[in-house]
This record gives sequence, structure tokens and C-alpha cells, in this order.
Amino acid sequence: FFSKMSSLAQPCPAPALPTLLGSSSLGATSTSDISSTAAVVADPSASYSNSPNFAFDFFQEPEAQDTSQYLKWTAVAAGVAATACTYTAYQSYTAASKVGQYHNMKGGMAIAQDVLELVGNTPMVYLNSVTKGCYAKVAAKLESNNPVNSVKDRLALSMINEAEKDGLIKPGRSTLVEATSGNTGIALAAFGSMKGYKVILTMPESMSMERRCLLKVFGAEIVLTPAAKGMKGAIAKAQEIVQSTRGAVLTEQFRTPANARIHRNTTGPEIFRDSKGKVDIIVGGVGTGGTITGVAQYLKSVGSECKIVAVEPHESPVLSGGKPGPHKIQGIGAGFVPKVMDVSLVDEVVPVSSEQAMHMAKRLPKEEGLFTGISAGAAVHAAVQLAKKPENKGKLIAVIIPSFGERYLSSPMFSDLRKEVEKLPVHDVKI
Repeated sequence: FFSKMSSLAQPCPAPALPTLLGSSSLGATSTSDISSTAAVVADPSASYSNSPNFAFDFFQEPEAQDTSQYLKWTAVAAGVAATACTYTAYQSYTAASKVGQYHNMKGGMAIAQDVLELVGNTPMVYLNSVTKGCYAKVAAKLESNNPVNSVKDRLALSMINEAEKDGLIKPGRSTLVEATSGNTGIALAAFGSMKGYKVILTMPESMSMERRCLLKVFGAEIVLTPAAKGMKGAIAKAQEIVQSTRGAVLTEQFRTPANARIHRNTTGPEIFRDSKGKVDIIVGGVGTGGTITGVAQYLKSVGSECKIVAVEPHESPVLSGGKPGPHKIQGIGAGFVPKVMDVSLVDEVVPVSSEQAMHMAKRLPKEEGLFTGISAGAAVHAAVQLAKKPENKGKLIAVIIPSFGERYLSSPMFSDLRKEVEKLPVHDVKI
């Protein structure tokens, strides 16, 4: 029994564990640890077991304040039917939890102090349909599960927190200005508004209508720039605004060290933890380059030999040495190599066409139940191509899903769908 519980306790990106426990924040355990812990719980004569504060006392021990220890208790309690003890242990553990650990038990959840505490610790899940016939397994890191539904939630919160720490901005007095293709701006607008900042965002006119609406919903001011000038035009306009606006600060997602740092400190460790350190290839689209750089930096620091694969638009293959050009993959392919990005960490660059990206993004909702953006389609397409190579047989490929798909409904990807639903007939009914 305890051997079986131990095997269940191992963290992994498979659907089974998150389904059972509602969390991707799970640590490894051992049979001996579970057995010894179970002995204490099951033995009424044990020194702690007669105390109503038994579980609370256990979780106050420094070595017990981590997810693996909590999981041991979950497994043991399930095995010996110590329901009351598990409930008490859960309450004690979640009360002492740090940011991002609020989904540690099915049917139970601690209440976060605010939405900012829910940023990060996103789940991973295997892709099973689009990978049929592949040699390698592909697990998706669902950054779309962040509070404002994108990987940029991490960056936006990090930029605000670091600027406050450095004394560069103050709520009610400072204006945050950023050039954004959408997701960073949405997160900045949401979190900035919460903290009392005015937010002005510049973006190419080609960005989707949903993104514009979301920015306005969160109270941001939008300044559109010509689509033909890409992100360079948006950045130039942002710099103009800062120079002419009192109290304005440029957060500079393409340049700030906070970009890669937040992924080195959070996203990278999460992937390493949930894959039990066995991830072989990381695949991610490059917008600012912060995600893939930070993840790579962390993995290299722990001695991982993981291969880092960057994805860019085929129509704008700057990382591959080509010239920038217009494309339809919102969020990646800025047309230049961002200062944030450390290209020396990238082992391979895979160009993906806009058509390939949109085709995969359309497959994911129907085949995997994942509604994603176009850039996620590009990343998954690249990951699947790598998984089909015989030399990657038996390997684990982790792919970053940057954002949720609802903010792309007005994009070219869904033009046919919009026409179809607009022509839906109305069927009369007798009442």
C-alpha cells in the first residue's frame, strides 16, 4: 500500500495527479517516509496523535513546510482514513503557504489575499492527440492559467514590484508606460490599476480587438501605432510619451533584467520540479525572449542538459539570421533580437509559418481541450515536429502555452468561424 502511495506522490505533468490533487506544486517523497509517518498517525499511543494540534505542530517544523511533506500526509491520510487529521493538516499547511500554493487538495483551497498571489505555479499537462505517432512525449506548461490568462502576468507583476522596490514609482503619482503586443499590457493594466497607477500602452494597430477591449476594461489608455512599423514603432512611441509626460516611467519589457529573472526564479524551477528534473527539451516562442532565457538560465544552473528551442515566425526569421517581415503570429517575432534574450543559451531555432501556427491553434481546442493563442499554436507545432524525430524517442518535451485563446477571436485565425456563426439560422419554436 505505502509503496503504491509513494509512486502516486511523485510530481509529473500527467493529467492524473493534478486531477486528484488540484495542484502542480507537488514534491517527491519516499516509501520509508510515508511508512514512518503513517505509524505515528495510526498509533493512538503516539505522543502527538492524541493532541488536536498534532497536524498543526507537524507542519510548523521547518522541514515539513514544503509541498512534498504535505503530499505525504495526503497519501497517508487517504490510506488510513484519517480524514479529520488530513483536514487539520491541510488548514495548517495552507495557512503557512507562500505565493502560488493555493490549490493543494481536491475539494479544498486556501483564500489568497489578492489576485497577485495567484500568479505562477501553473500546471503542466501531456498532449495526447496532436502527438499521436510521435517518438517523444510533449507536456504543455499552461501559462494561460495565470489570473489574467498569460505568461506575461509574471513579468508585469515583477516589473511593478521591482520598480517600487527601487523607488522608481509610487501609487497615485506615477504613470506606467509600455510598448506591448497585448499580453504584457493586459497584465500591466490589471495589476497597475489594482496598485493605483495610471497605465498608458502603445501597440501596433494589428493587435486583436479583444486585446484592445481588455486593456480598456482594466482602465488603460491605448495608443496605436502603424502595423507596418511593428514593435519598433510601438517602442518609439512609448519613449516619446515618457519624455512628454510628467511622472511617467517606461517599464521596458524588452530590456529590463526583471524579465528573464522572474522566469529564472519561477517558471524554470516549476518545470524542473513538475518533470522531476527529467525534461529533455524546452520549446517556446520568442517575443521579448525573457521566458526562454530565464528558463534556460535556471536549467543550466542545476546542471540540466536540456535542449533549448526557440520558435519564431517563418515570415520574420530574425533569430535565424533573416530579415524582419509582417506575420500573423501575435506575441512573437518582434522583428529584432531583444536585449533581454541571451541567444547563446538557445540550441536551435525553429521557424513556423503563420498558417502552421493557426492550424495547430485550431486543433488544440478540439483535440486537447486547450483554447490557446496563435503563438501557442506555433510553439506546439514546433514541439510536435521535434517529437516526431526518431532521435528524440523516449524524451520529454516541455512547451510553453503563453496565453488563452479568447483574446484572439477577432484575429485572422477565426475569420471563417466568425462568418459561420454570423450566418447561423434562427429556428422558430412553439411556446
